Amino acid sequence: MRRRTYLRTMALGITGFTGCMESTGSTTQISTANIDQGVRIKTVAMNLEVPWGADFHSNGDLYVTERPGRIRRIRPNSNDIVADITDQIAHSGEGGLLGFEFHPENDNLAYTYQTYDSQNGLRNRVVRHRINDRFSRDKVLIDDIPASSIHNGGRVAIDDDALYVTTGDAGNEGQAQNRDSLAGKVLRLTLDGNPHPDNSFDSEVFTYGHRNPQGLAFRGGTLFSTEHGPTTNDEINVLEAGNNYGWPIVTGVSDQFTNPIATYTPTIAPGGATFYDGPISQWQGNFFFGTLAGQHLHRVQIEKGEVVEQERLLEGEYGRLRTTFIGPDKHLYVTTSNQDGRSAAPAPQDDRVLRLQPA
Repeated sequence: MRRRTYLRTMALGITGFTGCMESTGSTTQISTANIDQGVRIKTVAMNLEVPWGADFHSNGDLYVTERPGRIRRIRPNSNDIVADITDQIAHSGEGGLLGFEFHPENDNLAYTYQTYDSQNGLRNRVVRHRINDRFSRDKVLIDDIPASSIHNGGRVAIDDDALYVTTGDAGNEGQAQNRDSLAGKVLRLTLDGNPHPDNSFDSEVFTYGHRNPQGLAFRGGTLFSTEHGPTTNDEINVLEAGNNYGWPIVTGVSDQFTNPIATYTPTIAPGGATFYDGPISQWQGNFFFGTLAGQHLHRVQIEKGEVVEQERLLEGEYGRLRTTFIGPDKHLYVTTSNQDGRSAAPAPQDDRVLRLQPA
């Protein structure tokens, strides 16, 4: 692992060879990129503790949640804690302060996904915050989502007038098929927290039958997700209202449920996802996600709903990669997750936010 080059700006170019990872949900082979020239990697923040959610404010500032319960504002010459709500957060295993997204029209409001202690044990909730009041709580949009030390989902994303929320099965597999449970679902709410009127079941449930979805990304009105499988079949799914994605009855491809467009065995633990429309021409329109167990940045070319090309980037360079997102500069950003207790040897500057841009 060459992660000890953590402070050095690196240049990379794309030259691939056929990799050994199997993708059972598509006919594509996965190549591994040897990154040497053409693209530069810059560290834009360091010394973070398990960064999870990230979004840019309209003024250009980057805000990042840290799983123990802090929100940081990252500027070119500063990295400040602007909210510490650790006393409101249950940082238990994979739970904590997770997804983060700004309101699309009111830049004084932001949404977070949180694990908290209730009278009935761990639960998850979605909270709207007032930014100009130290991220004070404006409204709890939805709460009492089943939680556990594993499989909490946690991603939030906004498209048009809808707030999408991923929830995991919280270690109780049967909840994913129960449409009356909020666990093992992708939820769709209005921006004020009501069930979206276009949902199929007169509830918050948008799709169901999920194990632990971790990434959401929109392209041309279509919603794509990444999802953790058990020991096989991590997935990329196209999400459509009312559809059942099979967990725990099946993983991967079947003739009973909505099929993924790609699966990964051995599992790689895909994280937050995004589509790229930046200045690196060979990546235009591609789907990116970080991988935790896989310890690489994964690039997928999708055409007409089918995966036609895949590539592993930065394999072993920076350890566990969780969240990918696009900045207002159109560059690709990715967070590391080496302080989450799963990495054998975090680098001294972990965790970090990295930016990939033309050299």
